[in-house]
Amino acid sequence: MAVLPIAALLMPVLLTASTHAFGGEQIDLSRFTRTFTEDFDHLDVSARGPGTRWIARVPWGGNFGRAAFVGPTSGFPFTTDNGILRIEARQDEDGKWRSGLLASVDPSGQGFSQQYGYFEMRAKLPPGDGVWPAFWLIGIDRSSHTAEIDVIEHHGHAQGRYTSTVHVWDRSDRKKSRSVYQRNPVPPGSLYDRFNTYGVSIDPTWIRFFFNREEVWRTQTPDQHRQPMYILLNLGLGGGFSTASTPNPSYMYVDYIHAYLPKE
Repeated sequence: MAVLPIAALLMPVLLTASTHAFGGEQIDLSRFTRTFTEDFDHLDVSARGPGTRWIARVPWGGNFGRAAFVGPTSGFPFTTDNGILRIEARQDEDGKWRSGLLASVDPSGQGFSQQYGYFEMRAKLPPGDGVWPAFWLIGIDRSSHTAEIDVIEHHGHAQGRYTSTVHVWDRSDRKKSRSVYQRNPVPPGSLYDRFNTYGVSIDPTWIRFFFNREEVWRTQTPDQHRQPMYILLNLGLGGGFSTASTPNPSYMYVDYIHAYLPKE
């Protein structure tokens, strides 16, 4: 059974807002060793694998939101230029929205995943009501629960914030699922007019979230998150909000995805 990703808004779940924001502490990457480098000089992607660095579907199958995530074709939904990935969301003549998602493992679990460490995306987000870009992690072991970390998900109508969330989806009884989240304030428009970094560090005790490498929130690490996690990024649409005025097309630009482990 596939678990709905990215804050499944209609799922009964214990959802708790964080009251513990942090500011000022910078992450020191000189204390880390890089383990994953994607600088988008080119894009190695297929619809479902195997054998490519990225696949263009969630590994467990299905879609979410108002846009269907489609396999790569020439010029859509992914293009790369001068080390920048562009993900395009487009409404076709049939009225259907299509867009792009990348996952770092295939349906068999082959690909990049990592237990603990620091994960970071540098990106410029699309403006407009209805856009729903995200950078997130999922735990490899989904036998009883799905461990999810939304480093960033942004709803375009809320220009002055984005949300970070830690989910534990209970696969046998969804009413036992639980989540904690933090709404991170930013200057309105700053997510669209410049590139920013969005990062998360995970260790056995804490999950810490960073904006431009400055800590903005932390929460305790659930038991289910003490496992290897893989990377996803996407330009979704909707997420419970109208797409009636969403710009067509909309573009998300990604400079890089990096992952690190602490040095011994």
